[in-house]
Amino acid sequence: MTEIRRIQDAEVAGKRVLVRVDFNVPMKDGAVSDDTRLRAALPTIGWLQDNGAKTILLAHFGRPKGQRNDEMSLEPVGQPLADLLGSEVYFVDDVIGEDAAAAVEDLNDGDVLLLQNTRFEAGEEKNDPAFAKALASLGDLYVNDAFSAAHRAHGSTEGVASLLPAYAGLSMQSEIDHLVAALEAPERPVIAIVGGAKVSTKIDLLQNLVKKVDMLFVGGGMANTLLHAQGVNIGNSLCEKELVDTARMILANAEESGCKILLPSDVVLAKEFAPNPETRLAPVGEVGDDEMILDCGPATVTALALAMEDAKTLIWNGPLGAFEIPPFHTATVTAAKQVVEQVKANGLVAVAGGGDTVAALNQAEVAEDFTFVSTAGGAFLEWMEGKALPGVAVLTKDAEPVA
Repeated sequence: MTEIRRIQDAEVAGKRVLVRVDFNVPMKDGAVSDDTRLRAALPTIGWLQDNGAKTILLAHFGRPKGQRNDEMSLEPVGQPLADLLGSEVYFVDDVIGEDAAAAVEDLNDGDVLLLQNTRFEAGEEKNDPAFAKALASLGDLYVNDAFSAAHRAHGSTEGVASLLPAYAGLSMQSEIDHLVAALEAPERPVIAIVGGAKVSTKIDLLQNLVKKVDMLFVGGGMANTLLHAQGVNIGNSLCEKELVDTARMILANAEESGCKILLPSDVVLAKEFAPNPETRLAPVGEVGDDEMILDCGPATVTALALAMEDAKTLIWNGPLGAFEIPPFHTATVTAAKQVVEQVKANGLVAVAGGGDTVAALNQAEVAEDFTFVSTAGGAFLEWMEGKALPGVAVLTKDAEPVA
């Protein structure tokens, strides 16, 4: 089981602490338009301030590809962060070098300094040892509080963490603790809901989950490929027919592992992929050749709800239908509300993640009622695929800590 070194175990008073945060925030007209990621960093920054650390923030913004780009400067983030913290945030227009070193030298205990976009440096994404060494020279300790960037082996996520005593920040801890509870050491039975358009994007996820969970519901366009592999006519629906053998292998592995696969039993059909077209509800075996499966039907959602009642832990990634186009959001929204009912009534541990998933749960207005919703995107998916994340691996107790 993944066990990490935690910031609470470190002595930080008077120390220079490099903190990797995720400040890749939405911007509009040069100003932060959504401060969710800034807020996520507040507990760790506040803890460091309260404990007398000199906090030096590392973050990327956009894709400048190792070159300076004023449109991707982190400077506009400084004042909104200061407003949230209720204290000054200093900014230096550099990541490494003399100006950065001087700015760090000027810090007093409890101060916060934001460095320029780490991706302005060519060594960041290359995880160049010289860049990591230069970055490490600015700090005494390293803290990663950006799980969303932990799947990248970059200078500010892995390189510097191998050169300094490294710990997980409070946000990172929360993310890992919930994911461990959901997949590595869950209370059983465990049900996973996986949706989305294509099996090809989630082969590794499905292969890992059938070995880990007791029940796996597959919805969205992905279900069409599995249904087709079972010989079901799916009409004109989205389907990756070239992955039939892969789909059959996933189904076989599930049976071998004792994982029960749940697929749609009834579906919502339309002849055009457009908002509010003429639709038809039908059993999954009665799809016309000119029809597309665009959502799960009510019988499917009811069966899924019954499966949830038997579960103690739930993991969700991906919508059950084409949720972005009405009325094909219905199954996803209804199922999400049923998850929340089980959370409140039976203590179901419900963990969800992925961009489309978060959007769907927000649309259903239930995201805050899930046990935990990860906004990490790629890192969440890779964790669920069973892959080691470089930015987490260097924080584990198995990793050799720097003296």
